[in-house]
Formats: sequence, structure tokens, C-alpha cells
Amino acid sequence: MSAALIRKVHVGCKQLGLDTETRHDLQAQVTGKASLSAMTEPELKAMLKALENRGFKPTATGRKPAAPRADLRFVHKLWSMLGEAGALREPGRRGLNAFVRARFGASWGSVPADIDMLTEWAQIADVIDALKAMCKRAGVDVEKP
Repeated sequence: MSAALIRKVHVGCKQLGLDTETRHDLQAQVTGKASLSAMTEPELKAMLKALENRGFKPTATGRKPAAPRADLRFVHKLWSMLGEAGALREPGRRGLNAFVRARFGASWGSVPADIDMLTEWAQIADVIDALKAMCKRAGVDVEKP
């Protein structure tokens, strides 16, 4: 949790335009410590509160929202299961999009920039079938995710 809080403090300082020296001064003023890594979780939260009082507006986690359709969420789940099994070179969203482009680009004619932009149920079914086959080859049980 501390690493995430430290990142948030850095984001807040960047958003407010605080340089390193100013951040260190603020840290010393708020917690008495010049180093973020030396702070406890409550001290880091106090730093965030001080930044919010100066105008920092924290945003969401930065993660993309869940896919808009259940079948697309299933595609993400299958890809995640393959990644956890070690069957992928690039287990994240970028790898999934690259897989879809490489596997279906020629037959579909065009592939959207992101998997969540797919709207044709037949195309999504093709992706699901391909991922299920990969799961089978990798020994991943798709019936009990």
C-alpha cells in the first residue's frame, strides 16, 4: 500500500507543479520527514491530504473500466487466465490487442485499436473460441475460472 501512496504523492506534486525541493519542504512541514520512503502509511495519507488542500484532485486508479459487454469481459478473463498460467509473452491488454490483430487482422480486413471496441458478436465469438483453444493447449481449465 505504501508504494501506491508514494506514487500518488508524486502524481499530486506533479499536478500542482511542485519541484523536488518544494516537495521535501512540504514533507518536512507535514510529517517531519524529508523522505517519502521513511514515512508510515498514516504520514503518507497526511501528505496526500496536504496536497489535496493545495488543490490536488486525485483521479481514479488509472485502470480502464470493465469491458462494456459480458462476452468481452470473458475475453479479458480468458486472456488473464492464460497469463497467470505463463502461456503468454505479453499478458496485459496490449498483448491481447496484438494477439487479435495478428490472429484476425487478415481475415477480418480491419481490427479495432482496442478489443473493447469490437461490436460484432461473431468476431467476439471467434476470439473466444481461439482463446479457449489456447487454454486447452496450455492446460488451463476454462470451466472453473
